[in-house]
Amino acid sequence: MLGIRPESQNMQESAVKLNNSTQSPLTTVAKLEVKNLFKSYVGQGKQKLTVLQDINFQIFPRELICLVGTSGCGKSTLLNIIAGLLPPSSGQVLVDSQSVTGRPGSDRGMIFQGYTLYPWLTVAQNVAFGLQFQKMPKAETRDRVSYFLNMVGLLKFANSYPKQLSGGMKQRVAIARALANAPAMLLMDEPFGALDAQTKEQMQQFLLELWEQNHVTVLMITHDVEEAIYLSQRIYVMSSHPGQIEAEVDISLPEHRELDIKLSPEFVEIKRQVIHMLRCNGSSDGSSDDISSGDSVH
Repeated sequence: MLGIRPESQNMQESAVKLNNSTQSPLTTVAKLEVKNLFKSYVGQGKQKLTVLQDINFQIFPRELICLVGTSGCGKSTLLNIIAGLLPPSSGQVLVDSQSVTGRPGSDRGMIFQGYTLYPWLTVAQNVAFGLQFQKMPKAETRDRVSYFLNMVGLLKFANSYPKQLSGGMKQRVAIARALANAPAMLLMDEPFGALDAQTKEQMQQFLLELWEQNHVTVLMITHDVEEAIYLSQRIYVMSSHPGQIEAEVDISLPEHRELDIKLSPEFVEIKRQVIHMLRCNGSSDGSSDDISSGDSVH
C-alpha cells in the first residue's frame, strides 16, 4: 500500500497512482512544477543561510498533494515562493508550463492558517472581493458568490460578518473566496492548524468532499502526518537545515475516504513510516519534537 521514493529518483518514474482517475501523470503536463529551487539569506557576519536547497517536484492536474515537514524546515517559505510572495535565490516555478517565478497571480489561490477575512465586509462581500478587480458584471458576481457559498455550505450566512462565524466557517469562506477567482490551483498553508481537534477533522472531511466535487489542483503544507495521509494522493516529505525534498510517498488508499480509514492497518503503516522519515530527517541530531501525528483520534 505504500510506495516511497527518494527525491533524487527520476521525476518521470515518480508518477502517482490516481485511484479511479482516467488521467495519468505520465501523459499529462504538470499543473505545477518547481525546478532547481534555492532560497538563501545573508545573516549576521554576512554568513549565508540556506533555507531551501535544490527543490524539485511536480503536481499534476486534479491532484491534492500535501507537503509535510517539521516546523522550521522551510515549507511555508516554499509555499510563499510558489505563490509569488517571495522571490527564490535561484530556480523556477511554473504553472501550466508558464514561468510565474517571483510573480503573484490569480492563477494561484492562497489559503492561510490565520483568518484573513475583512471584518468590515459581509461573508458575500468577502467572497466577491477579488472579483471586483475583474470588472465582472454585478449580476454575474452575485451568481458566482452564491454558487461558491452554496458549495461550502454557507449560503444562508451570506449577510453575516466574520465575527459571527466560527473558525471553521471562516476558513470555508476563505476557500470560497479563493475558488470564486477560478485559480489554476489552490495553495494552502496549514489552513486548519488553528482549529480544535474535532473541527479540524470536520474541515479535513469537508476539503476532501469539496475536492471530490470539483477536483481543483491543491498543494497543502502541514506538519500533521495524519492530515497529510488522509487528504493526499501523494506526500512530499521535507527534511530541514536546509529544507529539501527527502522522499515522495504514494498514498494508495481509496479516493473516497471516511474518517474511520485513519484506524485501518494500511493507514497506520503509512503513518508509521512517514513519522519515522521525519524523525530521522527533522534535524541534525535526528530529533523533531514538533511533528504532529494526529494521535487524538486513536
